[in-house]
This record gives sequence, C-alpha cells and structure tokens, in this order.
Amino acid sequence: MITLPTQTLERFDIAGPRYTSYPTADRFYEAFGPEDFRLALQQRQAGHMALPVSVYVHIPFCESLCYYCACNKIITKHHSRAHAYLDALEREANLVGAALGQRPRTTQIHFGGGTPTFLTNDEFDRLWQIVTRHVEPVPGGEFTVEVDPRTVTVERLQFLFQRGLNRLSFGVQDLAPEVQRAVHRIQSESEIFELVAAARAIGFESINVDLIYGLPKQTVESFKRTIQTISRLRPDRIALYSYAHLPHRFKAQRRIHEADLPGASTKLAMLAATVTGLQEAGYEYIAMDHFALPNDALAIAKKHGSLHRNFQGYSTQADSDLIGLGVSAISKVGQVYAQNAKTIEEYEDSLNHQELPTVRGFALQRDDVLRRAVIMALMCQGVVEFESIETAFLVNFQSVFARELQQLRSYEDLGWIQIDARRIKVTEAGWFFVRLIAMAFDRYLQADQERTRYSRVL
Repeated sequence: MITLPTQTLERFDIAGPRYTSYPTADRFYEAFGPEDFRLALQQRQAGHMALPVSVYVHIPFCESLCYYCACNKIITKHHSRAHAYLDALEREANLVGAALGQRPRTTQIHFGGGTPTFLTNDEFDRLWQIVTRHVEPVPGGEFTVEVDPRTVTVERLQFLFQRGLNRLSFGVQDLAPEVQRAVHRIQSESEIFELVAAARAIGFESINVDLIYGLPKQTVESFKRTIQTISRLRPDRIALYSYAHLPHRFKAQRRIHEADLPGASTKLAMLAATVTGLQEAGYEYIAMDHFALPNDALAIAKKHGSLHRNFQGYSTQADSDLIGLGVSAISKVGQVYAQNAKTIEEYEDSLNHQELPTVRGFALQRDDVLRRAVIMALMCQGVVEFESIETAFLVNFQSVFARELQQLRSYEDLGWIQIDARRIKVTEAGWFFVRLIAMAFDRYLQADQERTRYSRVL
C-alpha cells in the first residue's frame, strides 16, 4: 500500500504537461498546414501501410453545459446541427482515406467529445459507416465511446454494442448532490448503477468511470463517499482527474464560484485519501490518473511492460499512427503531429473547399524523436534502458543526458527512481510523480519555464 505524505504532495504540486505526446500540443506551429499532413499520410502509404492505425473521432455537441469542462464543445439542443457536422466528417474521412490509399486495419477507435451520445442511433450508425469505410476494425481491438449517463438508456447501450462498440467510458465526476449542483451536472446514483449493470449484461468488455477531485463544494469526506460508492460499482477502470481551474482560458469555468473550491491542502488530502481508498478496494495504480482492477487489460499490460500512450491516454494497443477526425482532433502520423481547426465554422469551411482542416502541427526533428522515446518509456514502462536508446539512436545516453541525469538525483534521493549504469527505473512510489520525472527530459520546458498553460501534476 502506497501512502502519499502531504508535505511531499504540497512540495511538488506544480504545473506540467501530461505527455500524451512529445513535443506537447502547445508547441505545435501554424506554419504546418494541410499539405504537410497530406504528405505525411501519403508517405505512410509508401512506407509502412501494414501497421494498424488508431482512430479518434470528436463529436463536440452537448445539450447542457458542465461548468468545469475544458473540452472543445458546442452547447445546443438543436440536434439538426449533427447532420451538417456528419457531412463535414464524411468529407474529411474521404480526404484522409484518399491520401492513405488503402484501407488500413485499426485496433483502436475512440469516440469522444463533447457528448458522442448526443447523436441519434441513425446518426451514430452513419458515423460508424463513415469511419469503417476507410479503416478495418480487427478482432481484439478497443472500440470505445464516451457516455454521459444522462443521455442514454439501456436500449441505447444495446444498440452501441450491436454496432461494434465493446468499451464504455462513463462521465460521472462526483456523486455528491451539492457538487453536482455546483457544476451543473445532475445525475442520480441509481441511474449510473443501472446503466453499468446493463452494460455488463449486454457484454461490454470493459467499463471506465471518470472522476474529478478539486471541484466546488467537495470535501475530503464527501469525496471519500463517492470513492466508496464507485468502488462498490466495480468499474474495470477508474480515471481520476485533478480539476484545473483556468477561467481565463475556459469561459464555462467562470460560472464556478472560486470561494467554493477546496484549497490546495484539502485537494491534496483528497488525492491521498482516494489513492488509499482505491487500493484498499482492490484497484491497482497504473500511472498518472489511471486505476484498474488486477484482471483488467490495462493492469496486465503494465505488469508486462506493454503499456502505450496517445492523445486518449493509456492504451493496451501497440503503438501506432493515430488518425484524428473532427473539430480540434489531433493526428500522429510517422514523425508529424497535425491538429484540425478548433472552431466548427473554420473546420467546415476548409472541408467545403475540399481541403484538409489542418491548422497547425509539428514535424519532429531527431532530438524530438530521441526525447519522445525516453519520455514515453518513462510514462508507459517506467524504465529507460540506456542500451536500447543508444542502439536505436547511436548516442551515448549518459553523455547526451548528463544534465538530465544530474537533475534526477533529487528524485532518486526521494525514492521515486533508481539510477544505475544501465537504466532509470521508476519505483512504485515514483509512479505518482512520473510527470515530474519525465519533465526533466523536455527540452522545450527547460527552455521555457512559463508553465501556467499546463494543469498541475497532482
């Protein structure tokens, strides 16, 4: 059982990247445009078409505004807007498919948002056909849809399963009524339990529940009750996120009264109590925000050293190119990242002109690829073997990263990592601080100490 001393938490409660990519998305530049992304897709066709891809589809619509939300979303009750958006998605998928040339296999499809279940059954059926017209889902893949419990019925879950989805991610956040009122997201405990029970009976392979600590009106005791209740629900996975209050960046958060937010010490006490509570309930800490039952594929992948990480978080699927479809979606193809327009007007305008909606991106240089390999080894396997990096990149690890290794000595003194002549290894306690450890290898972060753009690491 890992305990998190409050003094240690307070000392290292700083802002930093989540490393769903390296370099991180805030480093993307606007000089990277549609033709750069098209070329990357065409080069993939020529180079390694046999490798599978992952697909992310962003559905931005929500009927109701959750005040904490920092996602790219459009609040509307006009479901007619979905039709035009699906038209645009189809045009984008056709352009991407034409550049890919063939129909690659896919081991991961993730529908996120917004609220993907904003779509009707007929609209979702059309969406599934748009995607699978250009990629081939293969047995054993992870095909996930994010679900707002307020927007689905048992019959709806049956439809999603029959369509081909095998995993669900329920957005719960908190069960305390006073917290739900403060963030404008009211949903009953019984409703959530009924849907999860139905999903299991239907045959979904894995169920995730999202929770957030640090929301207005939360206390250590109230969140303990939420954790105890969710533990009885027994989702296969729990994603525990720290609320980042950035009202200057996210307009919806201005509706939250700052006086209602728990202080830093209370928030950190919540984290410590939650980690203890989930471990006592039988959940294993995977990394960062992720917990899983021991028999879940994510926990097994961590034991076997086969975790991977992409813009959707941790995955059991092999590292692959990622095709992002929809407004604000990000793709990773070869050694480039590409992001779509963030507003639906700009996104649809590009596609109306038969142009990919890429508005910015990043072409990685050799040093970026090297550092990405190190950071992702830390974030996913918790081990960096010097020899494997040296063989892949023809460098002397201890020479190239002499400054970084020296910087890591303070973390070694804290017992978070072990460093010897062959490797860096993250300890069990160090997994809670793996973002901090990875930050030592971020060249852009070391050159730019302005970190207010990032969430806090704890």
